[in-house]
Amino acid sequence: MTQQFAERAMNVAPTGARNAGVADLVRILEDQNRRKLDVIAPAAALRFREGNVHVEGVESLITEDGVTEVDGIYRPTAVADEGVADKLRIPLAYLRRMRAENVPLLDENVNAWLRNDPGRRFMLRAFRGDNAPGMPPTEGVARALLSDSYKLMDNLDMLLAALDGVTQSGHPTQVTGCDLTDRRMYVRVESEAVAVQARALLRGYRSPFDGRSGDELPLVSAGFVITNSEVGGGAYSLTPRVGIQVCRNGLTITKDVMRAVHLGGKQDEGIVSWSEQTQRKTLELITAKTVDAVRTFLSREYVEAKLREMEDAAGKPLAEPTKTIEHVTKTLSIGAEAKETILAHFIRGGQMTAGGVMQAVTSTAQTLTDADQAAALEALAVPALTAAAAHS
Repeated sequence: MTQQFAERAMNVAPTGARNAGVADLVRILEDQNRRKLDVIAPAAALRFREGNVHVEGVESLITEDGVTEVDGIYRPTAVADEGVADKLRIPLAYLRRMRAENVPLLDENVNAWLRNDPGRRFMLRAFRGDNAPGMPPTEGVARALLSDSYKLMDNLDMLLAALDGVTQSGHPTQVTGCDLTDRRMYVRVESEAVAVQARALLRGYRSPFDGRSGDELPLVSAGFVITNSEVGGGAYSLTPRVGIQVCRNGLTITKDVMRAVHLGGKQDEGIVSWSEQTQRKTLELITAKTVDAVRTFLSREYVEAKLREMEDAAGKPLAEPTKTIEHVTKTLSIGAEAKETILAHFIRGGQMTAGGVMQAVTSTAQTLTDADQAAALEALAVPALTAAAAHS
């Protein structure tokens, strides 16, 4: 699969990957960790100027490795803007309009609300810029503005703890793809040992990518998705996923998700540094949850039970497929562009049933370059099946 990597700003840690290998993901996360800066700051220490976050008056951290400066300029991501809107109760659509059309008004609005409660505290998650000796510091990146009780569960730590849990389970698996966005990390794990016949689910289906037949390769694989957000975009989670081998479509079964939320106690002002004991307990919990997920989700019994739940609905023929897809996409708030692709994939798939709609949704998810949108669409596959069957 192709890999796409993006860098958010000059000399700032890369934040994007789509369909990457696990080694590439680890490399990016390690680079990010070297530049991370997490600070609890009062509103009085934060100001917007020219649309950027200025941090002023926060004490530097002195360690054996040197001095970590906090004060500086940080360019907000779209996720950080969402946090500013949420914490200051500024309508997000209005904030986005100000950023696009009137940045001085954006500065005025944000600063007025920060001045309104100068003692209120926030956690600012950022990447430091490149502060090379003898050179002026580059601006950093403001990744998120969060509650001062937000518990740090970083992607690299979560990934390594989860992979340790997979290893401890003793179950043969492979990582089939990794995505990283400003909002979330996604790691897809698939069993190398559990492949289940799904003839009823795949009867008459063809891959929209290469035309291979589901009747000739009627197998699905057990798996799950490891998901985490460092910026308030959702809990650490392990979500079961069924992989369709003929086309690599994936069905995430969100109702069975295992979660660990980012909630902790209030932090002191200044740079955030969790104790080793706190971190160890968190990671031990993640590893244990992963072992449980492997035992539950990567079992033939689990996959067969889920297939039985879907087969009756999937086999229902559609009298008017176009109207059914219109109904499904409207019900699930799927956009017009994705709807057109789903219809095209449904036709190429050749499965004129509710199951064909489900397959078209998951194959469309594979074509999206935005990993967050792809994951959100894949999570709608089973609801799409239910909606299509009800409309048949």
